[in-house]
Amino acid sequence: MLLLFAIQTDCALSLEEFMEKRNARIGLVLFVVYSLLYGGFVFLNAFAADVMEMTPIAGVNLAILYGFGLIIAALLLALVYGFLCKEQPAEQETEQ
Repeated sequence: MLLLFAIQTDCALSLEEFMEKRNARIGLVLFVVYSLLYGGFVFLNAFAADVMEMTPIAGVNLAILYGFGLIIAALLLALVYGFLCKEQPAEQETEQ
């Protein structure tokens, strides 16, 4: 019986480790996505500043719109991360 308990404990730890690695991978992928978006913003500001001066919507320049887009993207990526990395609810025993 002690051996069986030890095996179950090892399984639980390996599942926990698996979930930690999975969550870290998801976080890194989302970080790369956001870094690409932000890199595009920095690239445009550094090498094509005249593009950022365009006013496509209601007289607001592209730099402001892109900046707000980055903020919204960060919030959405945080929500995606929270959704993908939430713990699965443990199955509860129901008494009948």
